[in-house]
Amino acid sequence: MSRGLKRMAILCLGWFFIILGIVGLFLPLLQGILFILLGLYVLSQESLWAKNLLNFTRRRFPSLHYKLEQAKAKRKKLFRRLFGK
Repeated sequence: MSRGLKRMAILCLGWFFIILGIVGLFLPLLQGILFILLGLYVLSQESLWAKNLLNFTRRRFPSLHYKLEQAKAKRKKLFRRLFGK
C-alpha cells in the first residue's frame, strides 16, 4: 500500500471514530469517550497534535487510559481474527 493511501486511510478512520464518539456522547448506546480516544489513538500515528492530546489525556485521566488500552487489545484481537496477522 502506498504511503499516501495509508495516510489517507488512517486519517479517515481516526476522524470516523472521533465523529462516532461525538455522536456517542449524546446517544446512550455508544460510549462516546471511548470512541474519541480510539480516534485520537489512530490519528496519533500521523498527527503530532493528536499524539500530544492523547498523552495529556493519559496523564490527566488514568482510568480513561485503562479503557483505551482494553479497547486497543480488543482491536488487535479482532484484526488478528479477520486478517490473520
